[in-house]
Amino acid sequence: MTATRPRGGSVFLVEDEVMIRMMVADMLAELGYSVAAEAGEINEAIRLAQCTEFDLAILDVNVNGKVISPVAELIQARNRPFIFATGYGSSGLPQEYRDRPALQKPFQLETLAKMIDTALKSATV
Repeated sequence: MTATRPRGGSVFLVEDEVMIRMMVADMLAELGYSVAAEAGEINEAIRLAQCTEFDLAILDVNVNGKVISPVAELIQARNRPFIFATGYGSSGLPQEYRDRPALQKPFQLETLAKMIDTALKSATV
């Protein structure tokens, strides 16, 4: 795959399934991004969302049965772009975030790359 612009930057990754989190981290590295922080549960994600520097967040919608909304609120308040990852489609997103980009699990490297590019471009406008 060829990039239209150089990639790079840091990503805050929230995903409760360890294997999926590792896979997404590998995909991000392949695309030229670093993982600034990762969390597998809501309280840790809330703490990290408040103090970690990152360019973009990828948030699993359902983390161990808890909705990701408190983390999304913190990231939105910090004016950082974020993408949801869900196996439920856009209808599975919290109502107040249905306008946000959502990756349908499972997703491919190319889909992730396009979603990140779109989220970062719209954040700089």
